[in-house]
Amino acid sequence: MILFDIFRFGHGIFFVSLQTALMFGFFMEWIRDRKAAIPEADFYIQQESKEKVSVIIPIHNESARMEGLLRTLLVQSYNAQIIFVDDRSTDESPQMLAQFVLDAKARGIDCCIITLKENPGPNRKQFALSRGITEANGDFLLFTDGDCEVPPDWIRAMVNRIAEHEAMFPSNKKTGAVIGPVFKKKQGKGFFFLYQCYDHVIRYNYLAGAIGLGAAGGGFGNNLIISRKALDSIGGYDAIPPSPTEDAALVSQLRSIGGTRIRAIAHPDAAVETEAEKTWRSFMNQTLRWNNGGLFSPEPLTRFNYNLLMLVISAGILAIPLLPFFPELWPMPLGVFIVMIENTIAAFALFRKKLPQGGILIKSGYFLTLLFTPVYFTLMTLMGYAGIKTTWKNKEIKN
Repeated sequence: MILFDIFRFGHGIFFVSLQTALMFGFFMEWIRDRKAAIPEADFYIQQESKEKVSVIIPIHNESARMEGLLRTLLVQSYNAQIIFVDDRSTDESPQMLAQFVLDAKARGIDCCIITLKENPGPNRKQFALSRGITEANGDFLLFTDGDCEVPPDWIRAMVNRIAEHEAMFPSNKKTGAVIGPVFKKKQGKGFFFLYQCYDHVIRYNYLAGAIGLGAAGGGFGNNLIISRKALDSIGGYDAIPPSPTEDAALVSQLRSIGGTRIRAIAHPDAAVETEAEKTWRSFMNQTLRWNNGGLFSPEPLTRFNYNLLMLVISAGILAIPLLPFFPELWPMPLGVFIVMIENTIAAFALFRKKLPQGGILIKSGYFLTLLFTPVYFTLMTLMGYAGIKTTWKNKEIKN
């Protein structure tokens, strides 16, 4: 009985303590990030012209979702090399990219298109990124995706972040990568579209919190900047093991093998917006792919941390149907929902401007998302352990 009490109370206490530690890590990132988030700071204006940046964007049949990216890249306040890797597109993407190159050159922007005729995989996006990196001439490599829109100062804001620690803390371990927030656009009515917005913010909370604690193990590859020196320190991009989440694998390698510092942006000035999924099926495939990338990460610490987090969440949720038979298990689900309340408070405190606002329906929708999130995470974890395969651009990828 004593062991049972330790288990049921220990679960909740451990999870709330873990969440509090992660929120402390996120707060530390917020403190570090404050100065870089001030666009008028003289220090960063002086620095911007010294850094060569290459923006690398893989494209595969993105014509229906690419207009926003092309429009926002043309008005960037920081001039950079832009490289599109057209991965065998069969829609109107090649024509749209060709027109963008003409528009970009008219504005003095260095831009090129790499066209792939074949892609052996196993992660096709990873292969495309590798080709783009080979052609890049920047000291820093900045990544986004075809379905994203970026703010006008996006390149400048990302460069400011990665250059900041080298200038302010020259004796410290160099910053090798900076991860920026990504938010889903609310592109429809109802719980499904609201939940996607909320889900993205919660995931970023966990990523940034882990980074603040020195345990970086993931990031959004559609808002990520790395230094060329850091990439060379791990043997180049081709040294990254194949993974369903190539961005997480890259960050893990930089931290564990390259020994470089990873930072997260905790202010919305560098936030990227991405297209929402249109159906539950596509959304579940996307989140299952992300989840599998953490559960089966090739880097041991990332794999351990992610599995621990998902198992603790899942244990609390799976205790709920057992409550009629074992009511003593109540501390387990209670701990999970206390954690979700903490997460929600943090999300609104830091990124409220990027979350949908509204009346009583939106507010009640957030309450439902708070309840649904740990259930959804548990489902994704069980599906991952069951070996359910995921796809990218309708092609199956391996875990």
